[in-house]
Amino acid sequence: MPAMNLYTTDPLFAWNRLDDSPDLRCIETFFRLLPDARLLDALQHNRGKGRNEYPVRVLWYCAVLQPLLRHTTMEQTLAELRRNADLRRLGGMEHAEAVPRSWNMSRFLTALGQTPFDSLLRDVFNRMVQRLGGAVSTLGQETAGDATHLSARRARGKINAQGIQPDGGRKEYTGEDGKVERVLEWFGYKLHLLCDTRHEVVLSYTVTPASRTDNEALPEVVRIAKANLPNPRIDTLAYDKACDDEAIHRLLAQEGIRPLIQTRTMWKEEPERPLEKAGIGNVVYDEAGTIYCYDMVSDPPVRHRMAYIGHEPARRTLKYRCPAEHESWRCACSARCNAGKRYGMTVRVKQELDLRRFPPIPRATKLFERRYKGRSACERVNARLKLYWGADDGNLAGGYNFMARIGLVLVVHIGLASVLAKTQRRDPGKLGLTRLSPIARALATG
Repeated sequence: MPAMNLYTTDPLFAWNRLDDSPDLRCIETFFRLLPDARLLDALQHNRGKGRNEYPVRVLWYCAVLQPLLRHTTMEQTLAELRRNADLRRLGGMEHAEAVPRSWNMSRFLTALGQTPFDSLLRDVFNRMVQRLGGAVSTLGQETAGDATHLSARRARGKINAQGIQPDGGRKEYTGEDGKVERVLEWFGYKLHLLCDTRHEVVLSYTVTPASRTDNEALPEVVRIAKANLPNPRIDTLAYDKACDDEAIHRLLAQEGIRPLIQTRTMWKEEPERPLEKAGIGNVVYDEAGTIYCYDMVSDPPVRHRMAYIGHEPARRTLKYRCPAEHESWRCACSARCNAGKRYGMTVRVKQELDLRRFPPIPRATKLFERRYKGRSACERVNARLKLYWGADDGNLAGGYNFMARIGLVLVVHIGLASVLAKTQRRDPGKLGLTRLSPIARALATG
């Protein structure tokens, strides 16, 4: 029997089909897919010739098993291993006495969060993303970024011996009028993610203290994601107004990624500005970069939103046309603006004028609105990481132990994504299994 009942009508990554508690076949498949040889070799080499009462592979198995089984504490995982012989033997433990103690696991996690093992743990995640990216041609085309809060306690002992330390974070939620409606304060960290919006798969991540801003962490997350995916793969990146600054837009332009970033409200005095050398002096733009033209004949002048024609990458310009000519309606100012032009007044806006205001996909377009809605995928991913796999239980102290736990949760996420993509599907209404899809075959032979 297969590990999960998946059907041909289910999406490739059918997250809603995951069992609350995976069975032995699913667990076995999961561990077989993990590229953990480098990490385990490094941990074994670091152990040297000391005691080997609990082998490194056994400790690793127990550490990954906690988020995989959705246990809130390590003691719950160890207790289940002692009473479940089949689960225990899957990890190489013949007898209950071979199951490690909680303090053994605590020391192992502390070591796992230190250099160079933290980098090797991240490498396990990155290599699985690279494997999925090679098999799934659409993975990473439309992406979204987000940062979520993680609660933690301050570690005891020397601060410089415990890795990245938690601190206080604050986030304000404002309404459409710019007023603060809600304030979130916490002590801990920030988890910065870049996700695929179609498949809800994490492509890269980093953990920072809570006081670190989103726009400071985004360049690193983008760099890791580009290294994990075939180039060029990332087409768009959606983010909220926290990353609306000139440096981020310049970075994404250099990387060939089209930004979908909401603009921050900063213009206090003037709602719009004139676009120089455009039209007959009647073309303006607002803070979001929307282009308007004024009917200069009517009294008072009437403002119309110009028709967006498209992005011209070679010229690095955005092309707009007279809305009356494009939409076939009469405008009193048409004779002055269009002056006998076949397609009416045409305006080309140079993006270099303001990269924040004039991205390749203007904000006042249906394409921007449709793709920006993909950011909700990040929220669903965060919910799974924090609520489903327990990345934010608040019980861990900051430092090495915390970093190891977050890395393990992300490994479980990407590992189960591989299991879902690899699982053979059933045809609804039929008893037999269908043939493996090309993606499943690629993952099976990769």
